[in-house]
Amino acid sequence: MTIGMINLKVLFFATFREYAGVRQVELELPAGAQVQDLRAQLGQRYPALAPHIASALISVDHEFAFDEDLLADTAEVAVFPRVSGGSPVSQPEHFAITDQALDLDQLLAQITLPGTGAACIFTGIVRGLTSRDDPHETVYLEYEAYQPMAEVKMKQIADEIRQRWPDVQGIAIVQRVGRLYPQTPTVVIACTAAHRDTGVFEAARYGIDRLKEIVPVWKKEVGPQGEEWIEGEYTPGQDD
Repeated sequence: MTIGMINLKVLFFATFREYAGVRQVELELPAGAQVQDLRAQLGQRYPALAPHIASALISVDHEFAFDEDLLADTAEVAVFPRVSGGSPVSQPEHFAITDQALDLDQLLAQITLPGTGAACIFTGIVRGLTSRDDPHETVYLEYEAYQPMAEVKMKQIADEIRQRWPDVQGIAIVQRVGRLYPQTPTVVIACTAAHRDTGVFEAARYGIDRLKEIVPVWKKEVGPQGEEWIEGEYTPGQDD
């Protein structure tokens, strides 16, 4: 590393990987550089990326970063579009990014306690035919994730759920990646509690809505009409 410089590992995901044409790159910036300096450098280095870099979400060492944030030497930086550990036995949790089929019974067993009397499970499924808004056919979806950060953010969602619904006992959040065909489950949000009126329905709904805001998972939709990365509209802020 040049004296007075910092060395970064930069990872690209989804549309931004395609704009840059690489999955990752080692990059040097002057000591004291900020995230906005990184944006400028990437725009110069990758012309196809330049028109889009201002809208990119950026994380540093698995946390969302903002333009005025300072960059540290050896940091791991990720560039991506908006997104579509253990715990005490008393509050079982399970978070995962996986390319394996989702086993709902197994997941439920991991977050069920002797005092559990209710569980609410939301499962997203690949839709082969879309009839509202923009009617079209989907042949398959291709999911990818920035796994280390995704699992950190899943844990954050669980913490937010517990703040809002303290009677929730267990929480599982699992996202599949890879090529998934119609009628295949893609994601599971499961919450358990002693009784059904303690917030499990609302907590599961909150969990999937929040996942689509802050967990770095993206999907490419492939159909007879072509292929397209599907991006969300939510831009994370300092509190995310």
